[in-house]
Amino acid sequence: MKLTDFKYSVPRNLIAKHPAQPRDHSRLMVLDRKTEEIRDLLFYQIVDYFQKGDCLVINETKVFPARLIGKKEKTNARIEVLLLRELNHDEGIWDVIVEPARKVRIGNKIYFDDDRIYAEVIDNTTSRGRTIKFNYKGDIYKILEKIGQMPLPHYIKREPTEQDKEDYQTVYAKTVGAVAAPTAGLHFTRRLLNKLEEKGVKIVPLILHIGIGTFRPVEVEDLTKHRMDSEYYEISPEAAKIINDTIDSKKSVFAVGTSVVRVLETCITTDNHVKASRGWTDKFIYPPFDFKVVDHLITNFHLPETTLIMLVSAFAGHEFLMRAYKKAIKDGYRFYSYGDAMLIL
Repeated sequence: MKLTDFKYSVPRNLIAKHPAQPRDHSRLMVLDRKTEEIRDLLFYQIVDYFQKGDCLVINETKVFPARLIGKKEKTNARIEVLLLRELNHDEGIWDVIVEPARKVRIGNKIYFDDDRIYAEVIDNTTSRGRTIKFNYKGDIYKILEKIGQMPLPHYIKREPTEQDKEDYQTVYAKTVGAVAAPTAGLHFTRRLLNKLEEKGVKIVPLILHIGIGTFRPVEVEDLTKHRMDSEYYEISPEAAKIINDTIDSKKSVFAVGTSVVRVLETCITTDNHVKASRGWTDKFIYPPFDFKVVDHLITNFHLPETTLIMLVSAFAGHEFLMRAYKKAIKDGYRFYSYGDAMLIL
């Protein structure tokens, strides 16, 4: 398949700026791959598709307030800094993206928090990318909770608010490290998870710290030429055992989001089980792809020409998925991070 196969237009009024309230009352489109039937439900009704002994694999990564608004030394020009990856905790060194990049050069200092903290630019990485070094030597994450904003995607055309610190986070977020939320998980509430556990469903956590590359459009027509950003993941021995026991008992593995799928397919064994592992993955999944572990996928409605829609297309079948997207646009489903959900059986 080629890049142009994933080109479609989403009306601006369907791009969700805020999540559904409560979050498990978002709409849910159910796609049955065997019958090619499409059903329209509400997300909390997803419980009906689980059976005792199934497992729900979730991504416990936690988004941190990675968006900082500072001012450049001397000129006081407004500079926006998006923290991407901590390179050295002890030295306070980070890879970042800056806007406007033309004003930020090596040696410049950017001040935050009423000039109590500053970061010095020590390297250029890409056209907008920089490496910075904070003068602060303590736990920078505590400072970010105070002065940072949630890194909402670029298509949400409004300023982040304090409410986004709750909304743009799954209820089970645990381990800090993501600059983008695992958005399929935003639909779950504690009550809904409790209902699943009462039904005998095992909730299985893993970690993939999602980076900004998740939103970056693919720019090459030949998909084999695209290279994913590497992202850190962990799957524990306990998680691997529960997933493998589910497979062996002929029950279903439900993956919450593309990030979970990528971890599971990264950790695959020769006998189609998963192994405990940690490290970095640049797994790129696009059609055709033979999924070894995941039986059912919970996901959102994604941006065109991104790796996210390509993975979902590989899972659902391209023609069927595009028909579902056409229906979603016609029926007014809400798109992207704060939008509605899809269950692919």
